[in-house]
Amino acid sequence: MPAENIWWSYLYFHLPNYAFAILFWTLIGRFMFSLFLAPDSSNYIFRWFRRLTDWLMRPVAFITPSIVPPLALAPIAAFWVAMARVAFFIALHAAGLTPRVAQ
Repeated sequence: MPAENIWWSYLYFHLPNYAFAILFWTLIGRFMFSLFLAPDSSNYIFRWFRRLTDWLMRPVAFITPSIVPPLALAPIAAFWVAMARVAFFIALHAAGLTPRVAQ
């Protein structure tokens, strides 16, 4: 039996999972930067974190009650991304499409 390449065989699982992870940690980074920098800061890393996550912040701001301060929107968005990642895993696992640990 030939050895199975777990990366290429499950690319449909790994790429979205990796994208969810990148988005999650970028939102956490955006939140950490926003604790110390002004929203219009010229810091290039913070500007890129904002550019990469602004598309998600608008719907999260829409569904989040207005009493929540804007500073808390990035961790809330990170929570929703984490829940989407878990739901993605559960759906693929239920369909039998996730990588298995060799026994």
